[in-house]
Amino acid sequence: MADLVPISKLKPNPTNPRVLHDERFAKLKRSIQDFPDMLNYRSIVAVTDTDGKFMVLGGNMRLRALQELGIKEVPVMLADHWTEEQRRRFIIADNVGFGEWDWDQLANEWDAGELSDWGLDAALPPIDLREMDEQATDGMKITIHCKDQAEYDDLVRRLGKSPSAELVKSLML
Repeated sequence: MADLVPISKLKPNPTNPRVLHDERFAKLKRSIQDFPDMLNYRSIVAVTDTDGKFMVLGGNMRLRALQELGIKEVPVMLADHWTEEQRRRFIIADNVGFGEWDWDQLANEWDAGELSDWGLDAALPPIDLREMDEQATDGMKITIHCKDQAEYDDLVRRLGKSPSAELVKSLML
């Protein structure tokens, strides 16, 4: 069971491998504002660090969003009894999605705008451009978001060597 903890007692995990950028982070904040009770059922998981603060294992992006929203207390579950190996495993396993979306069901039974607001980019299922023929991609516009200039430069370099390079009409940082 989670206990309410002052947010000032929490600190992010400095080795957290997950990041959220601009638009998706804004959606996370909106999601918390629109449905705050969800936090009671998906609490932050943390361990007591050597400085007495609780270091987050699961919920680093939620913590950042909660801080920006000015939330003062959050539900926290402590996992102090876990081994170091269990802690490291949880950091990854908590963020792995094992299932796949049924895109037909989503399209027919859910509102795409709501799904997007909730963080699921469901406008179209993922596509593999390598499996598409030229006719199917004629006139298609693709937008790619890069986290920084280095990622952009690497993408441009790799696309320049690929037959799918002509498909990319817009590259955005």
